[in-house]
Amino acid sequence: MGVMGGEDMLGKGLHLVIITGLSGSGKTQALQSLEDMGFFCVDNLPPGLLEKFVELCSQSQGKINKAAVVCDLRGGEFFSSLNQALDDLRQNGYEFEILFLEASDDVLVNRYKASRRRHPVSPQGNILDGIRYEREHLRELRGRAHKIIDTSDLTTTQLKSKIRELFGPENDPARMSISVVSFGFKYGIPLDADNVIDVRFLPNPYYVEELRALTGKDKRVSDYVLSNRIAAEFMDRFLNMLEYVLPLYLEEGKSHLVIGIGCTGGQHRSVAVAEKIAEFLRQKNFLCRVTHRDID
Repeated sequence: MGVMGGEDMLGKGLHLVIITGLSGSGKTQALQSLEDMGFFCVDNLPPGLLEKFVELCSQSQGKINKAAVVCDLRGGEFFSSLNQALDDLRQNGYEFEILFLEASDDVLVNRYKASRRRHPVSPQGNILDGIRYEREHLRELRGRAHKIIDTSDLTTTQLKSKIRELFGPENDPARMSISVVSFGFKYGIPLDADNVIDVRFLPNPYYVEELRALTGKDKRVSDYVLSNRIAAEFMDRFLNMLEYVLPLYLEEGKSHLVIGIGCTGGQHRSVAVAEKIAEFLRQKNFLCRVTHRDID
């Protein structure tokens, strides 16, 4: 494994990462890692469209401030056109980082054999010949790279961790997105939930006539559910637990966590608790989305 870093080329507005390198070295996995970190991502962008893409991102009025693209041999005429596209970007005042991925010949050969894919440079010939041809013709581009990762000895999880080290602040909670889903047990547990919490022990507004038709998003329902000793102690312990485990999930390379909060029907208690959890996570600067699956 090897990583080299060059000068910091972050733009004042758009943070653009251009991913390139040897076929089979993990460019798609790198792009997916950046997407999990909030980058707007495009795979297999032809070099000729690179400047137009940057212009569109720059005109998004701040909606897109981080973007990443993979430019590789799938784009057709590549070796000379990408270098020219990068020169054009620089001349027109756009800043960017180049992330170059590579691996040893034997590792790349084994990856191609395992996937049973043809090498794009040598589709009818020897895999090793294609790798060597590509390596030779990418030499100039490798020399322009700001960051280089050798993925020979990296697992997918380790590559994701390396991408976070290079492109995300070390302890930035925004590197993980969290979905909090309220649901009713009588309709089934969400299949994608990583953690499921049963809050049917809390007071049930369903049995209070003036609250029955409301939902947990209504303050009167929320107060009824949460304004008691048991609820306060539960929320305190659960939020403390979340604060403890979330950094551990990050260390393990988890980029998205789904927390399911369930009550009987998914209208009152689970909704109120989910909203409270989401409020806490946002205060801690995590990217958090709340979904009330069964509220209607």
